[in-house]
Amino acid sequence: AECAFRWSLDLISRILMRVISEGSTIVMRAINANSRKQLRRAVGCAPRGKRADWLLSVTVGTQSISPLMWAVETGNLDAGAAIITDLMTIRADRDRYYYGMDALFSRHPDIIQRLCLDAPALLQPLLDGLIWRSRLTEQGQRRVIYFV
Repeated sequence: AECAFRWSLDLISRILMRVISEGSTIVMRAINANSRKQLRRAVGCAPRGKRADWLLSVTVGTQSISPLMWAVETGNLDAGAAIITDLMTIRADRDRYYYGMDALFSRHPDIIQRLCLDAPALLQPLLDGLIWRSRLTEQGQRRVIYFV
């Protein structure tokens, strides 16, 4: 019985070490530290088109977790607010514009409901900067609603 217990503890510890080492990205370290400054620095390393991917998906083995939901579920609201603010910021280069709203709602279609239940303090950063764009264009222009 004691040998079996040791074996199971050894297996669990090896699995946990693998999860920690593989899932220990600079974004996840910043979230665990609940630091806006570290998060901005971590995401600053991301290629321009990959910022939203770094903030919304981390793959460990065959599992994929969301750093945003990790921040919400662990109560790291400063890091969660920094993630949302970064996703809602419009960036551009010579070729295109980058705005993380579509990626956010594709990855988390229930984000509004989750924030209402688990982290109401993050609703303001989410809604401040949210843009609705009409799918129709009239004379080359498109209707837009910007939530302030």
